[in-house]
Amino acid sequence: MNKTRGMKQQLVGTVLSNKMDKTVTVQVERLVRHSVYKKFVRRRARYAAHDENNTCGIGDRVMITESRPLSKRKRWRISQIIEKAV
Repeated sequence: MNKTRGMKQQLVGTVLSNKMDKTVTVQVERLVRHSVYKKFVRRRARYAAHDENNTCGIGDRVMITESRPLSKRKRWRISQIIEKAV
């Protein structure tokens, strides 16, 4: 998740939904340290990502890469499938 000049951001998440055509919903989870209690808290974000060949299934671990706006909500593309769901 290093962000340097000219590099596109990449995130790893889990596919929640593949009901749309050429689009999947990916949930990215990160751990954040609470400022007062110093306990780690899970934060989740959902992204609509472009899946050109409809290859992703529910439960797959995928890497998504930042891209130009493809539609109203899609600003991410599936760059690789890390692990297929059983």
